[in-house]
Amino acid sequence: MADGIYVSMCGAVARTEQLDAIADNLANATTPGFKASRPAFESFLPPGAGPASDKHYPAAVGAGFDLRPGPTQHTDNPLDVVPGDGLFLQVRTKTGTLAYTRDGRMTVDPDRRLLIDGLPVLSGDGQPISLPPTGAPRVDANGSVWAGDEQAGQLGLCRLQGPVDRVGPALLAPGAGGKALPAADGTVKAGQVELGNATPVDSVVQLISAQRTYDASMQAIQTYSQLNQRAVEVARAK
Repeated sequence: MADGIYVSMCGAVARTEQLDAIADNLANATTPGFKASRPAFESFLPPGAGPASDKHYPAAVGAGFDLRPGPTQHTDNPLDVVPGDGLFLQVRTKTGTLAYTRDGRMTVDPDRRLLIDGLPVLSGDGQPISLPPTGAPRVDANGSVWAGDEQAGQLGLCRLQGPVDRVGPALLAPGAGGKALPAADGTVKAGQVELGNATPVDSVVQLISAQRTYDASMQAIQTYSQLNQRAVEVARAK
């Protein structure tokens, strides 16, 4: 019966990680550029168990990210963009590493640098984009950045391939074996932003399902504990 307790405990721990991921998805449903995480589960045989063992231990072994586009919202801001065809904008983090985002809410700082959430937006050659001293900034459908009638740069659009890691609320970076591929012919939609791709309704349904499974695991632990206690009482009575 002790094995049953351990199996149930593993199931409860795995569901706890799933509940955390779903709660994060739900909290960021309207966060621009947010990509939902999806935990992956596997079951393992205990050490030394043969193939005929009836005990399998579940575990959350990692989290994948849903890179599908989320719903868009019109803002009519000429510096708000949505990269087309599942592409990502390229920024440089405060530690100097590259990161990728679909949060296209760009701003211009006092030094006329193009920023996303305080991070410099990079061009196709990996350099920060700076605007001329004068001219209203805007972005056209080809990803060209303009200040009035003068072109200031070209947005560096990339496609993520393989595993990715989250490095910020709406920032991703290639994981082990993953890579970012430049997309020279990418396009953007100006005057729009993309919201998170985890809808509140789906997240709530997943949350209820995961919570019920977690409760079932906890109930199983309690049942096995009661059976163990009964076995001890019977042994004492003899």
